[in-house]
Amino acid sequence: MPDGTTWDDFRLVKAVADARSLGGAATTLGLNHSTIFRRLGALENALGTRLFERARIGYSPTAAGEEMIALANRMADDIVDFQRKVAGRDVKPSGELRVTTNDTMLVHLLTPIFSSFCKAYPDIRLDIIVANQALNLSKRDADVAVRATERPPETLVGRRIATIAWARYASSALVFETTVEDASSPWVGFGDHVSSLPAARWLAERVPADRLIYRVNTVLGLAEAVAAGMGFGFLPCFIGDRTAGLKRVGEPVRDLAGALWLLTHPDLRHSARVRAFMDHAGAELSKRRATVEAV
Repeated sequence: MPDGTTWDDFRLVKAVADARSLGGAATTLGLNHSTIFRRLGALENALGTRLFERARIGYSPTAAGEEMIALANRMADDIVDFQRKVAGRDVKPSGELRVTTNDTMLVHLLTPIFSSFCKAYPDIRLDIIVANQALNLSKRDADVAVRATERPPETLVGRRIATIAWARYASSALVFETTVEDASSPWVGFGDHVSSLPAARWLAERVPADRLIYRVNTVLGLAEAVAAGMGFGFLPCFIGDRTAGLKRVGEPVRDLAGALWLLTHPDLRHSARVRAFMDHAGAELSKRRATVEAV
């Protein structure tokens, strides 16, 4: 690399490679299109080689570009690793804490816990990231994850809080009209985005496709559909038992049970703000274990 090549140059090349366009790179870096165009041209002139070719699918890296991208990715990983380790050494519970969970837990379980945490630790600012997919805590997409999973990633540490019970539910009107065993009973199912849930697999194996009259890719939306009388559906008991207009049909189905975990990265577990949150949320969730486990 020529003298004067900076981390900003590597960030530029990485952003163009990730977005495959100058406009996308400009959005990522918070710059305008013309600035990206000018800086990339100046860098290529300084290196004496092209880093990207413009193709139908967007900006495609050359061989030299691939080498610089690989180095940029390694540098980015090293920087994140350093930041994570430094964050893990704080001694006072203060600053920003990024917590990821899904919409279902946020609405039906966690918001009161987040509220009490903010009151107990006013120097910590919570940034809640609602995402049904697992974020990468190793890259600090979040500091803590509150997740329903049977197999948490081996790269994370934490504690198993409770077993999440699932059962069949229906609206009061639908229960009056038909039974779950009726061959013509309608069902509400899961969209592709959440098809890996045990309940989704149960439905795929046991309920004919023509009885699945409605699919939705969020458990929160599924609860709304079942409450509206669209059909029978499987829900976590901590949602179904507390949603107006819903009736549980039978006991929880043991094979569908999940697990509630509090997770963080090993480098962050000694951080004062992470410890404070893990302790507070763990204690508050444990108080609600009977509700989650439907006992």
